[in-house]
Amino acid sequence: MLPHYISVKEVSKRFSSGKASQVEALQNISIDVSQGELFGLIGPDGAGKSTLFRILATLMLPDKGSATIAGLDIIKDFKTLRNMVGYMPGRFSLYQDLSVEENINFFATLFNTSVEENYDFIKDIYSYIEPFKKRRAGNLSGGMKQKLALSCALIHKPQVLFLDEPTTGVDPVSRKEFWDMLQKLKNDGITIIASTPYMDEARLCDRICLIQKGKIMECDIPERIRKNFRWDLRAVSASNMFHLLGDLRKYSHCESCYSFGEYQHISLLPNSSDEDLFLYLQKAGHQNIEIHKLEPSIEDCFMDLVRKGENNES
Repeated sequence: MLPHYISVKEVSKRFSSGKASQVEALQNISIDVSQGELFGLIGPDGAGKSTLFRILATLMLPDKGSATIAGLDIIKDFKTLRNMVGYMPGRFSLYQDLSVEENINFFATLFNTSVEENYDFIKDIYSYIEPFKKRRAGNLSGGMKQKLALSCALIHKPQVLFLDEPTTGVDPVSRKEFWDMLQKLKNDGITIIASTPYMDEARLCDRICLIQKGKIMECDIPERIRKNFRWDLRAVSASNMFHLLGDLRKYSHCESCYSFGEYQHISLLPNSSDEDLFLYLQKAGHQNIEIHKLEPSIEDCFMDLVRKGENNES
C-alpha cells in the first residue's frame, strides 16, 4: 500500500445564502489519496466537488479541518504547493480571445518555464491541438478546449493534478480520449484527482468517493462498491413505461425503483421472485413485460446510498 500523498481531515465549508441561511458545501470531509493514484470524486452538481478542489488548490480557505499534499499544509505552504499542483476548473477559464499558442505560452511564463522546455511532457496531449495553434481558444470545439486547458495545467510539470469535471459537455469520443490521457499521466507518476457527474467514468478510476450534499457516502474501489449493493436488482420494461414505474413502486417487495434509459431498475426485497413480479404486473394490465437480472452499476449504488442516507436522517 502506497503512503498517503494527499490527506484531507474533517474539512468543512459554509457559504452564505441570503441574510440568515447558510449552505454547508462540505461537511467534515476526510479522504486520503496515495501517490500515483487516479482518484475519482463522483457526485451530481452541488455535491461539493468544486469547493473541495478550490480548497486543495489553495484558492479557498476551509472553515475548519486541515489538508496536506506531499506533507505540505495547504494554508502554511500554499506558495510552494502552487508550483507543485495543476488545476483545471470546471468551466473553461482560459483567454478565449488569445490563440492556442498564446494561451499555453502565457501559462508557461507564469511558472518561469517554456513550451519548448517541457514539450516532451505535454506532447501526447498538445499534439492534438498543435495543428490549430494559431486559432483563438474561443473558436475551439469542446473537446479541443479541454485538451488546451489540460496542456496549460501541465505545462509546469506538476506532481498533482486536480481536474474539476473535465469531460462535462464533451462528446463521447473526446471523453474517451481524455481518460486515455489521464491513464498515461498516471503511469508517468502524476497523482490525479478528477471529479465527474458521469457515473460510468467511475470504473476508470483506481478508487472513488461518492459525494452528495457535501458528505462522503462511500469511498472504495469501484468493484467493491458495486459488490456492496444491498438488494436484488432487476431491469424491467413493458409497453407503457410511465404506468410501469408507478406500479413497480407500489409492488409490496419493492425497496426502490428508478428510470434508467429504456428500463426501470427495481431493487427487490429478500424472498421475492421474478415470477411473482411478472404475475403482479400482468394482473395490473401490463403487456410485453420483460424482467432481467441486473448487476448493479455505480449509478445504482449511488441512488441506493442517497436513499439510505435520507432514511437515516428521517
